[in-house]
Amino acid sequence: MDPSLQLPATNPLDQSSFLTPKEIAAMSAIGMKTYGDLLEHYPKRHEDRRRFDAFPMQPTLQPVCLRGMVIDARSMRYSSSFASYEAIILDGKGGVFGSNKITLRWFNMPFLAKMLAAGHEVIVYGKVKDQKGKLVIDHPEFEILRDDDGTSIHIDGIVPIYKNISGIAQRRLREIMHTLLRRVRAETLTFPYDVAPRQRRADDIEHAHFPVSLEQAAQARRRFALEEFFTIQLNVVWRRARHFDHTGRVLGKKTSLLTAFYQSLPFDLTGAQKRSIKEILADMRSPRPMNRLLQGDVGSGKTFVAMAAMLLAIDSGCQAALMAPTQILAEQHYLTFQKWLAPLGVRLSLRTGNREEHSHEEQAQIIIGTHALLFQEQAFSDLGFVVIDEQHKFGVSQRARLISHGKKPDVLVMTATPIPRTLTLTLYGDLDVSVLDERPANRGKIITALRSNPKVSEITKFIKEHLDAGRQTYLVYPLVEESESVKAESATEAFEKWSKRLKPHQTGLLHGKMPAEEKEQIMQRFRANELQALVATSVIEVGVDVPNANIMIIHHAERFGLAQLHQLRGRIGRGKHKSYCVLLTDSKTPEALEKLQALVDSNDGFVIAEVDLRLRGPGDVLGTAQSGLSDIRFADFLADTNLLREARTHADEVIATDPKLEGIHAPLRAFIDHETLALEHRS
Repeated sequence: MDPSLQLPATNPLDQSSFLTPKEIAAMSAIGMKTYGDLLEHYPKRHEDRRRFDAFPMQPTLQPVCLRGMVIDARSMRYSSSFASYEAIILDGKGGVFGSNKITLRWFNMPFLAKMLAAGHEVIVYGKVKDQKGKLVIDHPEFEILRDDDGTSIHIDGIVPIYKNISGIAQRRLREIMHTLLRRVRAETLTFPYDVAPRQRRADDIEHAHFPVSLEQAAQARRRFALEEFFTIQLNVVWRRARHFDHTGRVLGKKTSLLTAFYQSLPFDLTGAQKRSIKEILADMRSPRPMNRLLQGDVGSGKTFVAMAAMLLAIDSGCQAALMAPTQILAEQHYLTFQKWLAPLGVRLSLRTGNREEHSHEEQAQIIIGTHALLFQEQAFSDLGFVVIDEQHKFGVSQRARLISHGKKPDVLVMTATPIPRTLTLTLYGDLDVSVLDERPANRGKIITALRSNPKVSEITKFIKEHLDAGRQTYLVYPLVEESESVKAESATEAFEKWSKRLKPHQTGLLHGKMPAEEKEQIMQRFRANELQALVATSVIEVGVDVPNANIMIIHHAERFGLAQLHQLRGRIGRGKHKSYCVLLTDSKTPEALEKLQALVDSNDGFVIAEVDLRLRGPGDVLGTAQSGLSDIRFADFLADTNLLREARTHADEVIATDPKLEGIHAPLRAFIDHETLALEHRS
């Protein structure tokens, strides 16, 4: 098409002559208004359809792209609320089909019966698993080929695969993009900061959609990943610069309480704990407010570091607060602080949604609680130090609301979820970071084992031997109650069985659907050893500290995430006794077994985090709640340290030359998070 006849990227979609009203409505529903918005809907991946993977003879660790013929398709009903649609495909290319078969399976998607039938030639994409001796792909992506596909944009080339837009088929979306690139001047789709001056952005836009090689696609995607990470780092550097501009209070000059605390401990702190306290103390004595992350593996002793820092704060005459995401975790902290700090005369208070407890009649020096602290401004007279535990469970505005109860307080955020080192720059680039990479010397060794379908009698005998010796055990299940859609035993079902098997020892049940009072009552009985066994769900993942418990049996372990399994395992090995974590599974899929074997091979959360990153990719590892990066489009580049550092360098340069983004970089102000701007305006 003559370039002079092409349209600018700013043209609205509703003026398009090649989009239907339904397509325009579907795009508008996800925020697309212009041609440029649609062009920036980059493919999530590309398939090299010049050649397809051979039909596998066994399960696969990675997704495969197959071309085959549907020879049978039918609906399967298992109950009134659970059904599947299955299609069997034969391998083949160029019209020659062999005898290798794979079953495609979708659950509770009855509309597929109108789309996919015997006789269709298809391209499918997904992981192959073994299901009772037959090879199956659950919920594969698929595309039906047509007679005219021989040399089209849908076949025999590097083909883009897009994130779905509801109501628009993958094939149609590809055609729309191809038309759009011919009708729109790509150079009018600009970015307000050139991160790659040696490359033409218009060329990269085309290469990101329809490249001639996978290498060309990767280079284009890297450019747009760099732009995206630049906007993330711009927010990081902006927050850090605003933080450094503030003058806070100088704390930590007096150390008498800290000295008394050290002398009261029957053990020595680890080198990592001492190093972290020293780093925190240096921050507290600085005139700028502290903004530090304490990242520690399960059982590394973060709580003792937080205690030491809070003692330094109250010795300076101000209050300290600790906010935890769950009542169980807040109450566990309160018990721990009471044990170690009450003898030092420190006044404590616990405040949760339905419970309030005080160790003294006078105003508390340390206040521990859940989200309830956000709404109890009257509890604070001079808040100078804030600790936020499991900080990824709280939003920016929630953290800011607690901090606003004080006047420029020092802030320590903590996480027991090890973040791969390559991602720390992205998530915590505005924080100084302290890492606890040692376990306290008084902790027992944890032995982890993987078992496939062991006899219940053997498990029962193993547990009872330890209960008879005075120890306690956790029995963890993935479900609270029985489910028709998931074939796994639930905690509620298992509780009745274990109560009988483990007699005369007492067994309790704990799960997230219980009222808070009932959960706390069960935990109190377990801590007191009135219950010797606890059948539970992942509700015990954090905030449970019972040193006498040394056995953890995790049923259907393949159904838990790797980081979650590591957190669960961290509930044992907290006392002096040798501990045992047994992972039970009936899965035979290579990826599930590789994941579980990683737990067997290492107790180091940072090593496990790197394995998780490799197995699942950064997007799944981070997760929506944990990262705050739920809408990130190029998550597959988050492991590229060089790219992250390049983005950070660009952001540093921009803020250094235009600190308020009011000069030549004023258009970049649109990328600063609106919550961050609002909080800055209020302060």
